[in-house]
Amino acid sequence: MNNRILFKILQLRKRLWARPLLFCIMAVLAAALAHLTDFVVPDDLPPQISRDTVDSLLTIISSSMLAVATFAVGSMVSAYASAGQAATPRAFFLVLDDDVSQTALSSFIGAFIFSIVGLIALKTEFYGPAGIFAMFLLTISIFAWVILTFVRWVDNIARLGRLGSTIDKAEDAAEASIRDRLSQPYLGGVRQTEKTALKGYAVHASQIGYVQYVDVQALQQIAEAHGLHIMLAALPGTFVTHDRALVVLNHGGMIDDDLRAEIEDCFVIGNNRSFEEDPRFGLIVLSEISARALSPGVNDPGTAIVTIGRFVKLLALWTRPEDPDSPPQIKYDRLIVPEIALDEMFDDAFTAIARDGAGTVEVGIRLQKAFRSLARISYPGMRDQALRHSGLALKRARQALPLEEDYARLEAVARTI
Repeated sequence: MNNRILFKILQLRKRLWARPLLFCIMAVLAAALAHLTDFVVPDDLPPQISRDTVDSLLTIISSSMLAVATFAVGSMVSAYASAGQAATPRAFFLVLDDDVSQTALSSFIGAFIFSIVGLIALKTEFYGPAGIFAMFLLTISIFAWVILTFVRWVDNIARLGRLGSTIDKAEDAAEASIRDRLSQPYLGGVRQTEKTALKGYAVHASQIGYVQYVDVQALQQIAEAHGLHIMLAALPGTFVTHDRALVVLNHGGMIDDDLRAEIEDCFVIGNNRSFEEDPRFGLIVLSEISARALSPGVNDPGTAIVTIGRFVKLLALWTRPEDPDSPPQIKYDRLIVPEIALDEMFDDAFTAIARDGAGTVEVGIRLQKAFRSLARISYPGMRDQALRHSGLALKRARQALPLEEDYARLEAVARTI
């Protein structure tokens, strides 16, 4: 299957209707497949279960599951609204993607559909003795599954949408994306350097939006088919317009429209950034959470201090390759890919906190300690970026801190870097 299409299919899990629809199909199939036991199991073999017993159980499920599902939707919507207000609107998709809540809602709706289909089949005498027994076992199993799911979901919904939970989800998303990129730092292609960089024909975007996914395998196949080398000019997370190049080809002249369309089809461009392919986006969301916490209306420096610690953890992770003894494998030798710039990752993480927390001495001290920790990591450019942001934070604090004693404390910590 085309990787681009597969990516779009996988994005369906972020749609609230996708999993409930799957569970509904499974429920209908389960009710229908119970009828098959009438053909493979003799009527006198299974225990005799009356239709009224199964009818009563299915009636209980059908009368309760719709109300429970409605309650679940209301609770989830409240959690989504809370995440957007307490954290940042960009965290909405993290909360929406919560597996426990989606599984719970899908189970409640699936159980309701199963009970309705089962009742219709029973009333029309669709099942024989073996089928009735099979429906009895399925009903008991679904009833037990719904109870366990509900208990687990109640514990989860109490945390869903809370600020601490949202920070954890943003960190987990950033960490997963960073680990994925560390396994293929150049998406399986050749690292872009001054020596490998291409100068040639640039293919520009015909859409405006964020690059969410790049099908590097398809780009490699295009390059092989046309005898080209392709340099990726827009990594996932890049905002592209009509004047922004997606790729650069080692081709001096014009290319035909078909080839241009093939290349552009390798890019998924949307209105929002994606956590999966964009390690920087998780840093940005965490930074937005801390910036909101530092706003005068919220005045929560503790949350900013927590996120600073998460940034140190994530940036330290970025410095550790998956296998330090093995260089990245080049799977696409005709594709040249730039690396994510460390200075941009530092800007994504620390600029907003240093700006909005400049007047809060405890935030400033925690920032300087974070820069000190990062500066001591042996990684190209890490110390330079830590010193750069330490200096910028000091300049902002110089303008914002009213007391010389507070600034002196901050400056003393900065001198230890």
